[in-house]
Amino acid sequence: MVGLAARLEARINQLARLVVERQRAEVPGFDGLPGDMQDLEIASAARHTIRGFLRGVQGLADSDAEVLRERAIQRASEGVHLTGLLRGYHVATEVVLDALGAAARPGEEAALLWLTRRLFTTVNSLVEEGTEAFLLGLADQQAAKRELAAALLRGDAPQEVAARCGLPLEPGYLVLSVRAPEPQEPVAARRLLHQVLVRLTPAADGRALSLPNEQGGHILLPLATPHADLVQQLSTGLSRPVIAGAALAATPADVPAAAEQAHRISAVARTPGVHRLQDVLLDYHLSGPKDSAAELAALLAPLDAHTGLTEAVAAFLDCDLDRRRTAQALNVHPNTVDNRLARAAQLTGLDPHTTHGVQLFGAALTLRRLTEGSAHRMDRGQASAGPLRPGPGSCGEGDDSGIVRGKARR
Repeated sequence: MVGLAARLEARINQLARLVVERQRAEVPGFDGLPGDMQDLEIASAARHTIRGFLRGVQGLADSDAEVLRERAIQRASEGVHLTGLLRGYHVATEVVLDALGAAARPGEEAALLWLTRRLFTTVNSLVEEGTEAFLLGLADQQAAKRELAAALLRGDAPQEVAARCGLPLEPGYLVLSVRAPEPQEPVAARRLLHQVLVRLTPAADGRALSLPNEQGGHILLPLATPHADLVQQLSTGLSRPVIAGAALAATPADVPAAAEQAHRISAVARTPGVHRLQDVLLDYHLSGPKDSAAELAALLAPLDAHTGLTEAVAAFLDCDLDRRRTAQALNVHPNTVDNRLARAAQLTGLDPHTTHGVQLFGAALTLRRLTEGSAHRMDRGQASAGPLRPGPGSCGEGDDSGIVRGKARR
């Protein structure tokens, strides 16, 4: 066994070059790594590993495994996938196993079998240590990204944080505020944000940042991220619908203001998709003033004691005052829609068929939604009122572009 292992000592450099060649051909993404990383760092790690295995077999002191741990952490920081790292280990194993088989002489079958077992034991240990180191490095990288996202959203010296964490600072950002259509628990909110982040990372070339909150959270994408890609990624394939407000920050210093705007856009938007300011302009404008908000929201109070009236008014506005589409959305007869709207007009003194009534009802509904959202954030255990939120079959569904096209709530 010792003699067979010793025959490979003189071939360590050759075997390391063969490992690099095999990884370049067989490991996805390997050929996209910098040339010096392939020919120097990875080749050096291969030599280190092969030499350590052969010395261990011969009873000599094994090489320091810390080098491989450092390389695994480095691969995580460079964006290499864990599957690629592990595949590289197995390619190196195959190279050494082939070399042992070629060097074995007649009568050394038992020695070859023992060395094969020893090789797999060594590789299993390397995989465990490498995976642990990689995941630690990945966790450190994610923590650094969250720290940079927090600094950008607060406007708190992001340049210093980026330099300290070794992360790039974009010239500008597309800021998203993400939430579910219905209030949810914090764990579900973080899960939703993670799903959205995973979907958008390819469009952002892996340079997305995120910071969770109780509703979902913010995602910061490079300013050049195509808006059409966002719409496509968030309109299909998610486990649940998502509402995202989008605002542009021309510079890192503009991120806090853009985040506030994106949050307000997300708060007033009613349908799943990506919403810009022009898509919810009236609701956004009306959500700002404070002195008249209570009186305006109180316009709906007479409807609260009557089942279906507030829902009918909200659906009527969502369906552009079309009674038949409203009836389909509510799953009732068009005459029922007429009766409910007439009753709502009688109770409030506002006719939802008139321009004045449409504007006031729309503003009151917006403020009611915002109030409910604030109440849920203060007390997550309290169930929020449901009638104001379009359910399945509402006129808000069916827009396969995933984005409201400039249709403000009137």
